[in-house]
Amino acid sequence: MPHFCSVFFACLYHKYFSSKIEQLFEAFLGIDEHADRKKMIKSIKLFFIKKFIINNYSFIYQIILKDKQMSYLILVRHGQSVWNLEKKFTGWVDVDLTENGKLEAKKAGQLIKQKQIEINLYYSSFQLRAKNTLQIIQKELGDFKDVKSAWELNERHYGALTGLNKDEMKKKLGEEKVHQFRRSWDLRPDPLDKKNPYHPLNIETYKEIPLEKIPDTESLKDTYERVIKFYSKEIEHKSSENILISAHGNSIRALCKHLFNLDDNEISKLEIPTGNPLLIELENSKISNCK
Repeated sequence: MPHFCSVFFACLYHKYFSSKIEQLFEAFLGIDEHADRKKMIKSIKLFFIKKFIINNYSFIYQIILKDKQMSYLILVRHGQSVWNLEKKFTGWVDVDLTENGKLEAKKAGQLIKQKQIEINLYYSSFQLRAKNTLQIIQKELGDFKDVKSAWELNERHYGALTGLNKDEMKKKLGEEKVHQFRRSWDLRPDPLDKKNPYHPLNIETYKEIPLEKIPDTESLKDTYERVIKFYSKEIEHKSSENILISAHGNSIRALCKHLFNLDDNEISKLEIPTGNPLLIELENSKISNCK
């Protein structure tokens, strides 16, 4: 009998979940509304109903929601950067946003705000374009929680291609070869000379990263391994929280491969636009929708 009552009251609570508490009481009192009740019995009943709800509110809430825990993971590629505009291989070079990139970030913040989702945790790469994109989004949301910055979420390192113009390289190497460098799973460009000013060793942003962790070049597979290692250790177990990650084309591509179980061929075809939030709905830590 106690088990039946608990489920019974929980069902009623679920039915009137959006009602005011007084309406909820009224619903309970109206169960036998056609019966001839004396005021004394009604008052006693009201007393016990109030006592039950006060004592068991959290228990009822758990019964209703235990099988439907909704949360959100939002992935945002930074807005257009200066080198995006100039069509250069950027990788780990720490360039900032263009004015258009700032507008893209602002628009992303507005889109997220429309969803009325309270973000619990924010993550960003070490790179300025991702950090500033997130800063603009937070300003739009009016939410200035601390941000966890992680170098593991950085863009893929393009090695010796860093700083070169993509269109010029297509003319020099051919469009197919450049596409392979950009989208293939395990092909690395030649390593970037450590003396090159574009090498991460020579960029102040990365001084805190252990030297053995700083790459000279990377394939998408290399990027995937560092991104997913961090995600699995630091983020995945927090899937009951609403999380926003501001990162880059290839680091988000790596996350999508992991989250949606994409094969090596599928991931090479995936395009990640700048400043366009990807909203992933999670139910009990499993993806239920994506838009």
